[in-house]
Amino acid sequence: MIRNVILASVIGLSALAAQAQTVKLSTSQGDIVIQLDAAKAPKTVANFLAYVKAGHYSGTIFHRVIDGFMIQGGGMTPDMREKPTNPPIPLESANGLSNVRGTIAMARTGVPDSATAQFFINVKDNAFLNATGPASRDGYAVFGKVTQGMDVVDKIRKVSTTRVGPHGDVPATPIIIKQVSIEK
Repeated sequence: MIRNVILASVIGLSALAAQAQTVKLSTSQGDIVIQLDAAKAPKTVANFLAYVKAGHYSGTIFHRVIDGFMIQGGGMTPDMREKPTNPPIPLESANGLSNVRGTIAMARTGVPDSATAQFFINVKDNAFLNATGPASRDGYAVFGKVTQGMDVVDKIRKVSTTRVGPHGDVPATPIIIKQVSIEK
């Protein structure tokens, strides 16, 4: 009897941990709602939510916009200064999720375990960004998908861009991430 209660509690906690978490990105172009996948990308989702809870994303911009590829944000202020971040997280690209249109993934450098706060939303299927195998150390970790607001993503991907110092593909008019909030 007690064993069954404990087993039921463990199963219940596991289900709760794997339950979909939803966040809303309130931007100067409109709202984007994203369902996070903690079951397949637990470290990445925990990292993203830590930045959300700390208010890190408020006032950042989509600083890299490439129509036909992706929109990237979460790390730069409107004057193109990079915000301080927490230490990088382990790469979770071999999690079974693909970089398809409407998914959100972590941006990183050429070093596999280098993702911090910046993320991108795929505006088309980008299979070349996927991990090449179940134990690979390449690819970009998808950790959720847009469930509402792809029209906003599409509006952002169409803005005119320019060069600001060493940075290319910067929206000519800043696209502000006003706030990211946890919805459920």
